[in-house]
Amino acid sequence: MANIERLPKKAAAGTQLVGYISVPYSKLTSKFGAPSEGDLHKTDAEWVLGIDGIVVTIYNYKDGKNYLGAKGKSLSVITRWHVGSKDKQGLVAIADALGVKPIANWETLKQSK
Repeated sequence: MANIERLPKKAAAGTQLVGYISVPYSKLTSKFGAPSEGDLHKTDAEWVLGIDGIVVTIYNYKDGKNYLGAKGKSLSVITRWHVGSKDKQGLVAIADALGVKPIANWETLKQSK
């Protein structure tokens, strides 16, 4: 079983989009607790995690109420989440931890080692 810990937001420095996961908000909160506030503009929720030493972020992007106002989705109905990390191992690590299939962002992963 993976060693998973919550990290401070500053630990996310240098991460980039590596892919997506499809999972209900309720599963994320039951596994990792309540999210941190997003940036109050393009994101509404964010988790910064360390999984076996790999920094991983999970966040919504431009689909919530912060960005779209009344037309935005509430967190409870968001199921497609962005995953950030410094390399593709972060995407694999979070997908494994949640028991879901990773959805790769191939353009980013081509540049990742």
